[in-house]
Amino acid sequence: MKISARTEKIRKILKSRYPDVRTQLDYANPFELLVATILSAQCTDKQVNFVTKALFGKLKTPYDFAVAPPEILEQLIRPTGYFRNKAKNIINCSKAIIEKFNGKVPADLEKLTQLPGVGRKTANVVLGAAFGIPGVVVDTHVARISQRLDLSVNKNPVRIEFDLMKIIPEKEWNDFCLHLIYFGREICKARKPLCPDCPVMKLCDYEDKTE
Repeated sequence: MKISARTEKIRKILKSRYPDVRTQLDYANPFELLVATILSAQCTDKQVNFVTKALFGKLKTPYDFAVAPPEILEQLIRPTGYFRNKAKNIINCSKAIIEKFNGKVPADLEKLTQLPGVGRKTANVVLGAAFGIPGVVVDTHVARISQRLDLSVNKNPVRIEFDLMKIIPEKEWNDFCLHLIYFGREICKARKPLCPDCPVMKLCDYEDKTE
């Protein structure tokens, strides 16, 4: 793998800025992380953590979720938004984990993405945080910043994922994405990026950069 000097500078600067990174979702096991990640779609991690604190007190295993009445689960997760669709996915996902994988979350990307409601982003979050398996998580922050920093010219999340895999060392995939997420929340925001405070401003050619 050939990594450009510019990309390596960006990676090292962000790593120095955010030396201790981890998913902001609270969980006790891979299944809880899977559920929390499904709930995090179009919702803040803080809100998800608020919801799952009560949720995981009532429902703990795939078996609990698989037999949960949809209307009960919907009410428990309502504050995360899109609660009907999320409840349906979580129930069906739990059933599939029981039927296909003996009630255990598989540590495999292909198997995870076979589960209802689980795409590559969710699968890579679980693989990286719960199993320590390298993966590139492309959320809205990662997608936005990858384009602004010219790390990828693509808009499709899967293509961005593969672009980053080519230019970032495999052992750094998980942390680099978290660096971008932390950076996106603090500095490189969607509407008003705080460019004067940006540690990689001199390496950025974003056309709407604010001086």
